[in-house]
Order: sequence, then C-alpha cells, then structure tokens
Amino acid sequence: MRKIILPSFIIITAIGLLVRIFYLQVIDDSLKLQSENNAIKKVFDFPERGYIYDRNGKLLVANQPSYDIMVIPREIKNLDTTEFCDLLKIEKEEFIKKIKKATVYSPRLPSVFLAQLNKKEYAAFQEKERNFEGFYTQKRALRDYQVDFGANIFGFITQVNEAIIKKNPYYNSGDLIGKQGVEQEYEEILRGIKGVKYLLRDKYNKVIGSYKEGKFDTISKQGKDLTLTIDYELQKYGTELMVNKRGGIVAIEPKTGEILALVSAPTYDPALLVGRQRSKNYTELYHDSIANPLFDRGLLAQYPPGSPFKILTGLIGLQEEVITTETGFMCHHGFSYGGGRFMKCHDSGLSKLNNGIYQSCNTYFCSVYRNTIDKFNNSSKGVDVWSNHVKSFGLGNYMGTDLPIGKKGNIPTSKTYNRLYPNGGWRGSTIISNGIGQGEILTTPLQLANMMAVVANKGYYFTPHIVKKIKDQPLNKKFTTKHYSTVDAKHFEPVIEGLADVYNKGTASTLKVKDMQICGKTGTAENKIRVAGKTYQLKDHSIFVAFAPKENPTIAIAVFVENGYWGNRWAGPIATLMIEKYVNGEITRKDLENRMLNGSLEEEYKKIENIIYQRFTEPVSIDNTAPSLTLKEEEVN
Repeated sequence: MRKIILPSFIIITAIGLLVRIFYLQVIDDSLKLQSENNAIKKVFDFPERGYIYDRNGKLLVANQPSYDIMVIPREIKNLDTTEFCDLLKIEKEEFIKKIKKATVYSPRLPSVFLAQLNKKEYAAFQEKERNFEGFYTQKRALRDYQVDFGANIFGFITQVNEAIIKKNPYYNSGDLIGKQGVEQEYEEILRGIKGVKYLLRDKYNKVIGSYKEGKFDTISKQGKDLTLTIDYELQKYGTELMVNKRGGIVAIEPKTGEILALVSAPTYDPALLVGRQRSKNYTELYHDSIANPLFDRGLLAQYPPGSPFKILTGLIGLQEEVITTETGFMCHHGFSYGGGRFMKCHDSGLSKLNNGIYQSCNTYFCSVYRNTIDKFNNSSKGVDVWSNHVKSFGLGNYMGTDLPIGKKGNIPTSKTYNRLYPNGGWRGSTIISNGIGQGEILTTPLQLANMMAVVANKGYYFTPHIVKKIKDQPLNKKFTTKHYSTVDAKHFEPVIEGLADVYNKGTASTLKVKDMQICGKTGTAENKIRVAGKTYQLKDHSIFVAFAPKENPTIAIAVFVENGYWGNRWAGPIATLMIEKYVNGEITRKDLENRMLNGSLEEEYKKIENIIYQRFTEPVSIDNTAPSLTLKEEEVN
C-alpha cells in the first residue's frame, strides 16, 4: 500500500505544479503587468481631489487642470536639447539635473520632468511633443482656491518624495500628496483612487492599442468632498481684523466642539503654493523667520495664559471647598508672599469671587491657589490634585483634533517642582504664580478657547475638530463623545456671573455690545527676546477669552495678539467684534471695528527686528514661554 501512496502523491503534486506554472505563464497575464514590460505602457488616470466647503455650503477649494511633462530616460532619442530648453524656458544645467534625477529613480519608468504647466505652456509643448521622444504630458488636477485666506486650515499639495514612495506603494514618482492642514489629515479621503490603462506598443515603441482590449484597465474615482466646520464669513472677518498684527484667533461652537474660525496672522494666499512658482514661494515663506507666516499660532503658539487662568483657579477652589462664593480676602494693591516679595494689583479692599473675577484681583486668586495647595498634607499631593483638575479642561495635553499639528502646552505636577527644587522646601507660596496663569503654565489659543467652551457648557466639551461632514462617510466618534471636567456643574454659575460682570462693570466694560450678554476675561502674557545672551523685555502679548450669549452660548473664543500691551487694548476688541459678527451677523461697534481694521502693531515688530539685526552675527532666540514670579502693572488685566 505504501508503495502505491507515495508515488501517487509525488505524481499528483508534480501535475499540480505544472498546471499552476502553465496558468501563470500562459493564461494569467496579470503578472506581466507587474513587471517592467517593454511592450506594455502603463498610463495613470489621476482623479480630481474632493472639493472643500464651509459649514454653510460655500465652496472654498475646487480644482483646476494642470499638466506635467513626464520622462522615461531610456526612451530619449535624438533630442535637440537647445530647442527643448528654449521651449520650456529652462537652463541646460537644470535639464541635465532633472534627467539625472529621473534616471536614478528608474531609467524604464516614467517620472515627472517638469510639473504643473498651465494651459498656455501645455499648448506650446503639445505642438512639438512629437519631436521629443521619451517625453509625454500627463494631465492632473491642481487646487483652485476660491478664497485668499485659510492657508493654515487647508494646507497645500506637493509632490511625493522617495521616502513616501517607499513607505506607501500607492504613490509613484511625481504623484501629489496633501501636506499640512486638512489636505494632509484627510489625504486618503480627498485624493480619490487612481485609474490605470495598459497600452500595447509595437517593436518601434509606438502605441498600437489597449492591452487585452482594456481587460485590466480601471477607472479613476474622484475624492470625497469635505464640509468644514469653519464659517466663511467669520474666518474672513478674523483674517481682516488681524492685518498688520501677529497672533491667533480660535472660535469654537461649545455644544459641538466645531471650530468656527482658526485664524493665524500673518498669513498668506494659499494660491501662492500652486503652479510652477510654488517652490520659490514656499522657500520665501519658510525663510521668513521674523513674521513666521507658516507657523500656525492658533495651534502651535504656547504662552502663559495670564489672567484668563484665574477662571480655573476659582472653579478649583470651589470644587475643593477651600472657598465659597462669599469667602473674601483683603487686597492692598497687591499680594505679599515668600519673604517680602510683592505682586502688584490694581484692586484694593475686600475681594470675593465675583468682584475678584471682574476686577482681576491678584490677591484673591493667589490666596485661593495657596489654600488649594495647602489643603493637603503635603504640597506634592496638593499640586497633583490641582493639576488633574486643570487637565480635565483640556489643558496640558494634545487636544486630539483632526489637524496634523498642535502643541500640548504645560501644566506642572509635583514632578516638575521636585525636579526644580531637588532639596525640597517648596510649597504653595513658592509656586504662587500658577494661581494667576504665570509660572510654568503654558497654553495654546486652541486650548483656551476649549477651556471657555467647558465653562459655557458648565462642565463638558467635545474634542475640537474642523471637519463637519464627509460625503458618504460618518464622522469619527471621538468628535461626538462628551468629555467631562472634574468640577461639578453647580460651581460654574457664580463664575459665569463674574465673567458677565467683566463686561458689565469690569476690565472689559468699554467693550460692551448693546442687547448682548458676553462673558469674558482679559489677560496678558509676558514677552521677552533673548539675543546673544542678553534678555530684552518687550511689550506683553494681549489675551482675551470669552463666550456668548450668556444663556445658550453659540461661540467660545480665544484671541492672542503679540506685543498687544494688555487684554482690552487689542485682543478684547477683536474678540468682541468676532462674537457680534457671528451672533448678530452685523457690527454695531463701528468704533471698535474701525480701530481694529486700521490699527497696526508693525512698529512694535520693527523693534524686535532692529534688536535682531543689530546683533545679527550673534545667536538669537525668542522666548515667549519664560516663567515669571512677578507681574507688571499691565498684567493684572
């Protein structure tokens, strides 16, 4: 029996292998398409990228036709390089460089020789294309921006590099990919699916028809459209208000976490990064190290939050029961602490929660913070409890937005101070500046806008996001999941009353809008520049946070204006105008609008440039995050 089974098994296996080999080599043609077959030309059909709309259906980003000149190095024959270079207006040295690069990629496969020709350039080349063997044109779709703002939101399109090609087999040399903004974050959704055609060539390398009558051809599929959470009118208005200023604006719809506006200034026209001049334009933007137009200040700028942080100090004090709404502290134009040190304050007299908020009393909030830390058996425990409360508002962590960039800021813990004070001995009064948003605390405008959304919602928030809807696809569940703070809902109402009184009779009383209740808080952030080992004190950054209306809020906002002096000088008016624009659809505070639209801080920025240029041979670093244990008079707002 064994003599029969073993030979039979060998014979059956051999027959199976022969059948498989015959099928692969004779019947199945697909493997031919995967090899560099001289007789078969592979041509891609590139789809249009998905369109991008604002929350109300206004078209923001569309597509326009463009053409790339492709090259297959081994097929170049009898080329008149002078005629070729003159036609395309390139130097011979550039021609040689591009051919070498294409050959390194592959002498047999096509790669981009010259990208993004416009219609006129394409027409001129097409007339003489037959004279240039080895070259052909490939149609693509480039972005066509319907607006001249929002570059930090959209991102841009660029060619893939070798690292991307090796990592992702979908891409080939010359393919386009989204970089930054929603173009990068939603690349797989926006790009669509490439189509491919296999063309048969004769022995003279001429195309004679489709391979196997198009049996293996596929059609391209356009990318899916995106509807952003951005409000076109609000984004446009914020961009106009920030002309000749540097800073960021982030506005959020509290009940959804949808980002209504994400303004970074200075900005640039997104159309600059489309077409043959895109590389030159990007280089200029990249090397502008003074204005930093590519730096998204709304997501990446980290500053001490200053007085807006007092909102959390009060909430945590109530939650930890170290104060009630009636607890008072006497203020004598400042707060004494730590062996004779004194923190100035514009307030005086008895401060309780309400007037402590609207008068921005340093003494009140430093006392609340110290009592919170000292409530526990040791300072380490107190700081960690406080830190956990703060982080529940979204501070000190990456927000998890659907944008590819962001900074986490910094909320210190006991580890921070055990490292700074290795010999121990620190306590609440040692780190008292945390109570008023200074010290080691760092936040981004996005985080502060989200913090105000939590206050507006009386204790919860949704992860901020910038895409409202994807065609034929549900939104990620993480953007529809509530996150709760560790502060009970009952504690928010008295704090909200104080924030309303900031407008009614406090530090923003000059910014009131008729028949609208806005809840807000002014603030500043210390601003220093360090050049060649020397520190220069510059004008502080202006900060303002707010939400409105007081009942059923529809917008929460944070505004940062670099070198803007104090909160109600620049950031406060801009925030007020943004709120009125969104809630009412029109502006009644024309005095504020004219001042903000026509105002400029360029003289302040020139001072920075002069300091740098005077010492241009020395190392330079700009420090917006330096901790401070004392405040100047302007900082009490």
